[in-house]
Formats: sequence, C-alpha cells, structure tokens
Amino acid sequence: MSKQINVALIGNPNTGKTSVFNALTGLNQKVGNYPGITVEKKEGICKLPRGVKAHIIDLPGTYSLNASSLDENVVIELLLNKNDKDFPDVAVVVSDVENLKRNLLLFTQIKDLEIPTILVINMADRMKYKGISLDIPYLEAELNTKIAIVSTRKKEGIDNLKELISNFKELSITPCLSASEIDKEYFDNLRKAFPNQLLYKLWLVITQDVNFGKTDRNVIDAVADFKTKTKADLKKLQQKETIKRYQFINNTLKKGQNIDLSTAKDLRIRLDRILTHKVWGYVIFLFILLTIFQAIYDWSAIPMDFIDSAFASLSEWTKNALPEGALTSLLAEGIIPGLGGIVIFIPQIAFLFLFISVLEESGYMSRVVFLMDRGMRRFGLSGKSVVPLISGTACAIPAIMATRNIESWKERLITILVTPFTTCSARLPVYLIIISLVIPEGRFLGLGYQALTLMLLYLIGFASALISAMILNKVLKIKSKSFFVVEMPNYKLPLIKNVALTVVEKTKSFVFGAGKIILAISIVLWFLASYGPGDQFNNAEEIVTEKFASDNLTEDELQQEIASQKLEYSFIGLAGRAIEPAIRPLGYDWKIGIAIVSSFAAREVFVGTLATIYSVGSDDEDTIKNRMAGEVNPILGGPLFNFASGISLMLFYAFAMQCMSTLAVVKRETNSWKWPILQLVLMSAFAYVVALIAYQILI
Repeated sequence: MSKQINVALIGNPNTGKTSVFNALTGLNQKVGNYPGITVEKKEGICKLPRGVKAHIIDLPGTYSLNASSLDENVVIELLLNKNDKDFPDVAVVVSDVENLKRNLLLFTQIKDLEIPTILVINMADRMKYKGISLDIPYLEAELNTKIAIVSTRKKEGIDNLKELISNFKELSITPCLSASEIDKEYFDNLRKAFPNQLLYKLWLVITQDVNFGKTDRNVIDAVADFKTKTKADLKKLQQKETIKRYQFINNTLKKGQNIDLSTAKDLRIRLDRILTHKVWGYVIFLFILLTIFQAIYDWSAIPMDFIDSAFASLSEWTKNALPEGALTSLLAEGIIPGLGGIVIFIPQIAFLFLFISVLEESGYMSRVVFLMDRGMRRFGLSGKSVVPLISGTACAIPAIMATRNIESWKERLITILVTPFTTCSARLPVYLIIISLVIPEGRFLGLGYQALTLMLLYLIGFASALISAMILNKVLKIKSKSFFVVEMPNYKLPLIKNVALTVVEKTKSFVFGAGKIILAISIVLWFLASYGPGDQFNNAEEIVTEKFASDNLTEDELQQEIASQKLEYSFIGLAGRAIEPAIRPLGYDWKIGIAIVSSFAAREVFVGTLATIYSVGSDDEDTIKNRMAGEVNPILGGPLFNFASGISLMLFYAFAMQCMSTLAVVKRETNSWKWPILQLVLMSAFAYVVALIAYQILI
C-alpha cells in the first residue's frame, strides 16, 4: 500500500517554481481556488521512489513570511496550521542561482518553523554563463539541509530532488540561526508564557494580520493579549530580524558561493534601457500589442469558423434525425447553440493566453508593468492593471482572471470593475453592422469614416475605463496597502512545456467555469423565445395563414412569417414589447428591444437575434443589413436605423454590461454578488443615459 505525503513548493516570484512544479507533476495537476478566497491553488501528484506518492501544492510566490498580499497570506496560514489537510510533511524552497542571497531569507524563516526543508537551486544551466560556482557540501552544513541543483530547461536534477523528498524524514529540522537574539529578554518572556508552543510560530502570530484558520484559538487569543510591545516596536524588531538573517546569509555565501564577474555575460542592462525607455518603450509595446491582437484575430478565424459551422451542422442534423418535439427543439436550438457559444471562444482565449504566457516567461511582461505604473497610478490603478485592460480587447473573462497578481485589493477591485469597458471582440459584430448602416463611405485625411468610427469606439472604451477608475478610486473607501514592487527577472527563452500547460489550464478554467453560465443562459433564452402565453402565440399558424391567404407565399416564406409571429408573442417578445416605451426615446423599437434583452447573455447574440426577428433564413451579414436598412420607424417614418439611432445603439453597447459570463467571473473573483450586481446596474444605467442624450441631440 503506497503512502502519500504532502509537499509544499515555496519560493520568491520568478525563481522558476512553476517550472519545477511542472517537471515534478507533468499533466497530473489541477487548478482551483483556496476555500473562501480567490487565490489560485495549483496542486498535483508526483510519483516518488519506492512507491511513495507526493501531493504537491505550488504555493503563491512570496518574498518572506512577513505577509503583504493575499497570495503571501496563503503561504503563512498553511505553514502555521498543522490541522490543515495540506500541511506539508516537507517544504521545498525553490531559489534562483542568480538571486540566492535574497531567496535564502524565506528559506531561513521556514527553517525556524521546524518543518523538514529542502533547498532547490534552480536555473543551474546559467551558472557557467554567469561565472557562479557553489560549494554544496559547505552550504548544506551551514543551512542544515539538503540541496538539489536543478535545471528544468535541461531536465537535470529532478530525479535527485524526488529522492530527497522521499527521504524527508532524514532532514534536519534545526534552524539555521537563533533569530530570538534580536531581543533576548522579550523572547525569553514569550517562551516562558507559552512553553508548549514553537517560538517562531508565536512571533509570526503576533506580527502578522492574517487569518490563521483552524489554529488553536486559545493560543491566538492569549498571544494577542501579550502586548508588551507597541506596533512600532514590533516593526523595528521585524527589521532587526531581517538584518540578522541577511548577516547570516552573507557570511554563509562568502565561503559557499563564488562569482567571477569577468566571465559573466549580460545584455540585460542594454535591453532594459530600450524596453523601459520613456518613449521607445511605449512604441515597442504598442507594436507588440498590434502584432499580438492581429495574430489572435487572424489565427482564430479559421478554427472559429470551423467550430461555428460544425455546431450549426450538428444542430441541423439533430433537427432532421430526431422526432419533432420539445426535447429536439431544446437540443437543436438551446443546448447545442449554447455549447457552441462556449467552444467558439476557445481559439481566441487559447491564443491570448499563449501570447501572455510567452511574454511572462520571457521576462518582458515585468518591464511592461514597470513602464506603465506611473501613468496608471494617476487613475487609481497599478502598473499591473495594464495586462487585464489590454487582455480585455479580446475577452473580459480571462482579462479579469489576470488581476490576481495585483497586491492591493482596492486596485485589483477597481481593475476588475472597469475592465469590461474595454472593447472586446464580442462587440465587433454589433459595431460592424451598425457602422455599415449609418456611417457613410468617405475619407478624412486618407482614413475612411467607418474605420475612424471603429477606432473611436475603441478609444472611448479605454477612456471610459480610466475615467471610471479615477472616480472609483475617490469613491471606494477601502483601506488597502498601495505599493509597487515588481522584480525584473532575467530574459530567457520560454519553456514550451510551461507555456502549453498554462494555455491548457486557463482554457479549461474558462470552459468549465464561465461555460456553465453561458449554457444555462442559452437554455433560458431558448425557453423564453420558444414559448408564450395567449392565442397570438398558440394559434400563430392559423392567424398567419389567414392573414397571408391572398399573398401566394411560398412554404418557406409562410414558415418564416409564422416564426416571426411566434417570436413577437413569445415571452421574450412580450418582454421586448414591455420595454418598448422605455427604449423608444433612444430611437429603438420592440424588435431592437428583444435583441438588447437577449444580448445581455452575450453581446454577440444581438446580430443573431435580429436575424431571427427579421425572418431571415441566413445569418449572412449583407442579408441582415439589407433587411435592417429597410426597417421603417413606425412613429417618425424614414429608416429605423438612421445616424441618430445608430450612434445611440453603438454607445449603448459601448457602455452596457451585457455579458452574463463576465458577471459570473466577477462574482468568482470578488467572492460576492455585490460587485457584479453594481457593475450591471451602474454600467447599464450609464449606457442608457448616454444613448438617450446622443439620440435626442442627433435626431
């Protein structure tokens, strides 16, 4: 019978911890959230020698056990709570061979918790390149541990690491140094007051403002009353502790590490001068962005068209192969299109995460964050907010998920709330068809009016996000630490395995998370459009047949008129009629009302809904456009889709929160329905007011 042990993978950001995790677990991993919070939890299974299995948890990156973010709190809470099912039998601290001094601070703190600890020195393939040599036996003796030299790029040292993990009981749990010497009298009194508790654990409980879960509440309450030091005094002691640890680390590395600067080769400084330049840095970043998003649209077009046609064929086949009835209708018009609405996003999301992962793995994304921070702070955002705002031009769902590395809760929340203002790809079908209807073909300085209108809509989206962030920064009374620390990692070629696993995991998260919401909404919409009360719906066939008896309609034309009658008097049609008085001042009729109601599930539903409403068998854009162009305003006469109503409609879609799956992700990331509901109400109200003003001015 094989035994399973818990292994915690811990380390500073950018030490290659994820690469070590992937090398140990391969595809035997899963991603979720820690209970009750939105910090990502990665765990996997690793087979060790002698039939032992290791349950490995990849903890969020942290610089020390002095918590300053949600991610770091998770690390401390787990290491202090022996009752947690994931409490580690052994801790594996991953360090970077080029930043060993800084990485060892965290290592010495974990050793003080008397947890069996292994030190992994990663990126060993760079030692020769950087002129670094290590005296491993000396370092093992001074640090009271076993050291694994690893290169995940060259796949070296992983077997040795597995062997060390399986023999964790042989590891010394003796601390590296006596940190209590920073104030001997204080720590002696603390030891006397709590003789049965680990001294460094007590110190962390006193100095950290975190939730210790199932840790013995009596201990926490008693320690909380141990107030012989003020907060200022405790802060000074923490600083003394850090200094003492670095003194020990410096003395250890003087003998254990040698760096020959004459052999070190580094282009990093020269590259940083260009990539973080106050002018050229932005130019290069903009060029990279344009290239990425052009590639996303170009590369995803073929698979998206294939998925679209495949699900359309499957829906048609279902209608023909199964007997007529409610179940067949549900499958063909509700579930299959709903699944298609999920799957069709996969290419864009996969390509987006592919490029983001490559930028992160290469070390470039940290430069972007640094470059953008100063400008973003004026609007109450962090430099790290630029990644979600840019990602939002493809899809708001992965963009909101990308806010997790923003330390300040206030800045992260503001970023989550304003990201949906950026123009996502789902708005494009709406913009393109309305622009083609109401914006004339002509040129200004060589640029077409229609192209300029589309560009202006993108700029409006970004401007709205920034202005909203500025307002929220002043309105939200949330106390949150606001500081900016970003490490500039070395440039390196991305590991294909890491990139591939990131793409797979993030895409799965979208499909099984937001996908469930999209499918449920699709089924509800099908029901609302397929059923209705009263004779006008139930007797639609007789009413339409009698109405057009003298018009000699073909069978297809008659069926289209019947479908249109049913839709008008279905539940969703009645909803459109009910809101018509409210949307009439915006220049819309009940048909546009239905499209707006249905597109609250997803914006791109707008065009498809209009195709059905206007009884068009094909969803070809030109056909829909021609039919829409022929619609007459029943009150004012003339085209329904004129310049005023078109601008009004585009502005409504620019500002309204019309994406249920995005709301679901916001709920997941904020762990509350409060924020997505506020988002839905305020954005939609703002969209209504702007659209109303635009129409009334332009009419």
